[in-house]
Amino acid sequence: MGRTLQNTMINLGLQNACDEAVYQLGLDMEELEEIEEDAGLGNGGLGRLAACFLDSMATLGLAAYGYGIRYEYGIFNQKIRDGWQVEEADDWLRHGNPWEKARPEYMLPVHFYGRVEHSPAGAKWVDTQVVLALPYDTPVPGYMNNTVNTMRLWSARAPNDFNLRDFNVGDYIQAVLDRNLAENISRVLYPNDNFFEGKELRLKQEYFVVAATLQDIIRRFKASKFGSTDTVRTVFDSFPDQVAIQLNDTHPAMAIPELMRIFVDIEKLPWDKAWDLTKRTFAYTNHTVLPEALERWPVDLVEKLLPRHLQIIYEINQRHLDHIASLFPNDVDRLRRMSLIEEGGTKRINMAHLCIVGSHAVNGVAKIHSEIVKTQVFEDFAELEPEKFQNKTNGITPRRWLLLCNPGLAELIAEKIGEDYVRDLSQLTKLHEFVDDDLFIREVAKVKQENKVKFALYLEKEYKVKINPSSMFDVHVKRIHEYKRQLMNCLHIITMYNRIRRDPAKLFVPRTVIIGGKAAPGYHMAKMIIKLINAVAQVVNNDPMVGSKLKVIFLENYRVSLAEKVIPATDLSEQISTAGTEASGTGNMKFMLNGALTIGTMDGANVEMAEEAGEENLFIFGMRVEDVTELDRKGYNAQLYYDQLPELKQAVDQIKSGFFSPKEPNLFNDVINMLFHHDRFKVFADYEAYVKCQEKVSELYLNSKAWTKMVIRNIAAAGKFSSDRTIKEYARDIWHVEPSDLKIPPPNEPRDAAQDKTPNGTAA
Repeated sequence: MGRTLQNTMINLGLQNACDEAVYQLGLDMEELEEIEEDAGLGNGGLGRLAACFLDSMATLGLAAYGYGIRYEYGIFNQKIRDGWQVEEADDWLRHGNPWEKARPEYMLPVHFYGRVEHSPAGAKWVDTQVVLALPYDTPVPGYMNNTVNTMRLWSARAPNDFNLRDFNVGDYIQAVLDRNLAENISRVLYPNDNFFEGKELRLKQEYFVVAATLQDIIRRFKASKFGSTDTVRTVFDSFPDQVAIQLNDTHPAMAIPELMRIFVDIEKLPWDKAWDLTKRTFAYTNHTVLPEALERWPVDLVEKLLPRHLQIIYEINQRHLDHIASLFPNDVDRLRRMSLIEEGGTKRINMAHLCIVGSHAVNGVAKIHSEIVKTQVFEDFAELEPEKFQNKTNGITPRRWLLLCNPGLAELIAEKIGEDYVRDLSQLTKLHEFVDDDLFIREVAKVKQENKVKFALYLEKEYKVKINPSSMFDVHVKRIHEYKRQLMNCLHIITMYNRIRRDPAKLFVPRTVIIGGKAAPGYHMAKMIIKLINAVAQVVNNDPMVGSKLKVIFLENYRVSLAEKVIPATDLSEQISTAGTEASGTGNMKFMLNGALTIGTMDGANVEMAEEAGEENLFIFGMRVEDVTELDRKGYNAQLYYDQLPELKQAVDQIKSGFFSPKEPNLFNDVINMLFHHDRFKVFADYEAYVKCQEKVSELYLNSKAWTKMVIRNIAAAGKFSSDRTIKEYARDIWHVEPSDLKIPPPNEPRDAAQDKTPNGTAA
């Protein structure tokens, strides 16, 4: 989520008033804003996307709730010590959180373990352990429409009789201390991005958020009088018309068997009725195609923790497979491929299959990704129900990612095309009229330069490195992962370094290369990549032959509040994942909106960015999805590229020989071994195209005017990538609700006066 103060002031239209008031008190608003901790309640793109979606849903007047866990410790704080990542606990609640309100009156019980009793009256889940879910509400204000939605985060609390019910406990002290076991559920965020770790505590977290949320939704449904004359609603026929639940990846997949359990076991609905309601309620968004990221929970673990849910999943699967067998008789391989249960070795539940079968809509998050989802990853399911599969290209909120982080550019745009673009980003196309306007070109360049100077000062303060603000700021910020290919960027840095040393007199376009991002604590290769970047930086930054031509900075503890500083100052945005691996990306969109040019592969939303701006206005290089597939078919041989490309060989040899780690020459053996023998992401295959493309980047950067014109064309084409557009598509195609641009009357306006102001002039 990042910080809340400035975003709230902007959305409420109070920023100038607050700035002025605080200034009159002799204080500096920016200093105050810097004190607030980031709410780091997610890992990367997925969590930040949810935050942008909440902002858009409130701005579009949708009655929407965001549900999650109130982690006591969010994503770890990253420290770099001697070039290595070191994790520290993110104690973000240390000084309290003024934006949240505990709602103990809505506390709910969540059950674990136990056993199932079957009787003529139906199944009963008994002898369970209970954990209480305490909700904390955070307001989510829409932009200038007097609408405030709610983000409700659940915190785990032990019941007061926890461990004390059992007679003869004797050890009262131990029983009270054991309350921690229950409350550990919401203690800490698992720090993996695009990687599945099948730990019991993680499954507890997933069920905890789902069970509490569904009870909350059903309580609200029963209490609502809409379409019902009962004091309390007992008929569920209208449930899918009143409630839409979007599953953000498979992490909340247990919601499907949980809603079935509520309908069948508690509300006593017949199975077929319950299943129809459940499917019409849920929709599933897939966020990754990497096999190691797909959740596959061991059956034994689910049986121990959630015995009734396992039975329900087996029943869902049985009916699902019966249906397929009726359509494809004797096709046992298809049944095996499409089963929710994977046999062989440890029996596992494929959560993505559960989501697809239990939802009425499935979507990917960029055109190319949705195509891969349909034709490769879930091809059998798409063949069965093609109408279920959709695309919803991700977006970002222009409030945080332009108005808040880049007020200079936001104001400059408003001067040219008016202020309405903030709610309708497609209006940015009007900027095309000014591509040849010399004054506008100069002003856009000036705003960028001011942002760079400000960020350079920040870097010098934090890192004690002298930055040349007229150098090209080449920025690669995102989670550290092999598929994102920070290693390829590193090889390019080494190549530039070698070129400077080979011919120091030759013209070199100065660069400051900035790389930042966290590695999952257990991801050895990602941590080695961070160490390598820092080792290379150490050599490059201290070589007098290089001087101010090339500087390398690893940005410590990359997070939302740091993104807000670096993105507006960026010239070149690095989006260089192997084609077919990055589902969408959203950082790419933030850079585009803030006047950076993109160097990237045809992957994720880069494809649509090139489509919107024209491929000639991005620096596109490297293999396309088809080329990667073909290379896989032939067999990728890294040695071949090493042998044929002298500059690649030199860079690799330097890493291998210990040039960047003289005290430990073998330090990077694992990295070298991976690059040659098991590089799934084919860094060497794209190296040459990447380096050549980077030469084109440098060439254009020398011509400031041509560069800035390309920047303007990019900004003018960024309108599609507003999360407002994304949410409108979800609303119309999946949730079947209409967004409204109605501005609710402010609370200080008397109601009767407000009623005269409804759009058509009639009383509300």
